[in-house]
Amino acid sequence: MDLEHAKRIGIAAAYKGQGVLLSHYGRVFKVNKKGAFDLITEADTGSEKRIIATIEKAFPDHTILSEESGLNKGTADHKWIVDPLDGTTNFAHQLGLFSISIAFSLSGDTVIGVVLSPVTGELFTAVKGKGAKLNGRPIKVSNSQPVSESLLVTGFPYDLIDCFNPLMTRFSKCLKASQGVRRLGSAAMDLCFVACGRFDGFWEQNLKPWDTAAGELIAREAGAIITDFSNKPFDIYKNEILATNGKIHKEMLSLLELKDLA
Repeated sequence: MDLEHAKRIGIAAAYKGQGVLLSHYGRVFKVNKKGAFDLITEADTGSEKRIIATIEKAFPDHTILSEESGLNKGTADHKWIVDPLDGTTNFAHQLGLFSISIAFSLSGDTVIGVVLSPVTGELFTAVKGKGAKLNGRPIKVSNSQPVSESLLVTGFPYDLIDCFNPLMTRFSKCLKASQGVRRLGSAAMDLCFVACGRFDGFWEQNLKPWDTAAGELIAREAGAIITDFSNKPFDIYKNEILATNGKIHKEMLSLLELKDLA
C-alpha cells in the first residue's frame, strides 16, 4: 500500500475537520454529556462526519474506528483511528488547546499518524520508519535529564474519582521531582509536544485508542520511549502510557511506582 498517499488523505481529512471546528469555535452552541464530565458538542460530530467522508471517499473498504460513531467495519487489515476533537472541554470553554487526531494501521500496526492543532495550524505527522515532522520539518525529542531538569505533562481521566488516590500520589511525586507538571487537556497534543521537545515526559491512564494512536507513533518516530507504567511494551488498547525522551524514562518509571502507597 502507498503510505504516502494514505498520509495525504489523512492530512486532507484533518483539514476538513479543522474547517468544521473553527466554524463553531467561539460561538454559543449546545453541549451534551456522554458521562458525568465527558462532553460532546455538535462540533465533535460535524468534524467526525467530514473526516470519515474524506477517508471513505478514498478508501471505501477500510475500517474506521472513531470516538463518536464507533466502529465502521471494513477490511480487517486496514483501520483508521479517529478523534475528531481531542480536548472537547477546552473547546467548549474557548481554550485553544485541542486537536484532531487521525491514525492508520495495517494489520494492527500503526503506520501513519496525523495530529492537527486547528487554532495554531501546527501539523504533526509521521510515517513508520521515516521519522516525525512538524509542518514538514523533522522533529526530535529533547535531551533533558534528569527529571529535576525536566518539564512534564499529564492528564486526568474523566472517571478520576475511581482512581483518585493513586492518581494524586503519582502527580505529587512527579510534581515534587520535576521542574513542573502541566495539564493541557489533549493527550494527542501532549504526545506531539514530547515529540518536538517541548515536554520531556508524559504519563496518563484510562485513555482510549483514538487518544493515543496518532500521537504515539509521532512521538516514537521522534525518538521517544513509550511503555506502560511497568515498563512493558505499550499498545493503544492499554490502560497506561508513559512517553519520555528516553533519558528520563527509568526515573519516571520509579516515580510512577505505587509500592510505597499506604
